[in-house]
Amino acid sequence: MLDLSRLRALHAISVHGSVAGAAAALGYTPSAVSQQITKLERETRTTLLERRGRGVALTEEALHLAATAQQLLAIVERAETTLEERRGLPTGRLSIGAFASAARGLLPGVLAELDRDHPALDVRLTEVDPHLSVDLVAKGVIDLAVAHDWDIAPLPAPEGIAQAVIGDDRCDLLVPQGHRLAGRDSVRREELAKERWICQPPGTVCHDWLVRTLRAAGYEPDIRHQAEENHTQLALLAAGLGVAMIPRLGRGPLPAGVVAVPLDPVPVRRLYALWRTEAARRPAITVAVESLQARGAGAGLGSRRASGAPSLSQGRP
Repeated sequence: MLDLSRLRALHAISVHGSVAGAAAALGYTPSAVSQQITKLERETRTTLLERRGRGVALTEEALHLAATAQQLLAIVERAETTLEERRGLPTGRLSIGAFASAARGLLPGVLAELDRDHPALDVRLTEVDPHLSVDLVAKGVIDLAVAHDWDIAPLPAPEGIAQAVIGDDRCDLLVPQGHRLAGRDSVRREELAKERWICQPPGTVCHDWLVRTLRAAGYEPDIRHQAEENHTQLALLAAGLGVAMIPRLGRGPLPAGVVAVPLDPVPVRRLYALWRTEAARRPAITVAVESLQARGAGAGLGSRRASGAPSLSQGRP
């Protein structure tokens, strides 16, 4: 008899590509995940992981077993959803993935509220890039994702994934104090052609959006410094090393020496909650999405659906 928790660990490794990534997603230590795989190898009398450089790779047998594990986990999820729905109360584990500024600007209040109001609910948070969110939800690695997109880079909405709008987060141009644009009432993107930029690394949603936005304005951005964390970007701004476009959610107070200037038109990213449609009946999903929408409204995120029950629509709202 195969142990479901060990199959879950194998499936997580297949999705995240490493033992460390699987451990972070599952809320375990890498050592605990490795022990689960070792026990699963003994149970199946099969080698599942192979060393490759500093990492590991799944064997052919492991890939087949991971695909079966995904099907089994989906069946278990449906059974748990039915039980939770019959009880009418949010129970069990709810895994949430959120991008960095949402994890900082929204999730602390949401997690505290869920912990206080629903003690039978075990909520776990993992920070994930928006690029990965949809796939992680679709594969059942996380139950609920908080992701975002931009008008020129829409979030994919595959079949089987439902979504609700949390709100719209505005973005400002941030410049060092004393910069030629500091103090302006507004700035158009065409005026930024000669600036030196600070932004996230390539492959992130915000980096791709910045490059595409400025190319649409008629020029190639001169990206001098790349940093994942907003606070690192703010430190580089305060040192006078460039300009940046940074959304307001989770940004916090601007440090001395940094000035926000409104852009015209104002860049807006839309925040979504995403979950599998087959889990939509879970009371845990409902209360979590409602809390996210309420916290979004409280954080100044305007939206067409700022409160109320989550939408169960597929595709874009």
